[in-house]
Amino acid sequence: MVPSFVHLECEDDTESLGQRLANGLEPGILINLSGDLGSGKTTFVRGLLRGLGFYGRVRSPTFAIVEPYEQSRLFLYHFDFYRLNGSRELLDSGLLEMFGTDAVCVVEWPEKASGILPKADMDIFFHIDRTGGRIASLDANTSRGKRCLKAAFA
Repeated sequence: MVPSFVHLECEDDTESLGQRLANGLEPGILINLSGDLGSGKTTFVRGLLRGLGFYGRVRSPTFAIVEPYEQSRLFLYHFDFYRLNGSRELLDSGLLEMFGTDAVCVVEWPEKASGILPKADMDIFFHIDRTGGRIASLDANTSRGKRCLKAAFA
């Protein structure tokens, strides 16, 4: 059964969740990651990439806005819209052309580009609990997102 919430006691648990979800990634999938600073979004992406066979350094694209990864079995774009100054800036950047391709797109801070991104196949919300651990809320919005979750928890 696919859980709607996963408790993540430590950073390794967050990375392991990403590795599990990598098993179900399909070309063109869009995953939105939301949560406060330090809640585990980039750690989760590192896990996704490890699950795809990439063992190099995984950088947070906070300043670059996007980090492309070609070394994995799937081409993956890791976006971070934290420093984005509104949807217009994203429209003017030309980065929207990367969505809707066969690449996997993972977006941190998707709310900064609300209304212009395609519908996400999956939304993952990271919450910091009062013990310092994390809780990941997993919501599949499409059949592709549901297949990804099912593969991760089979």
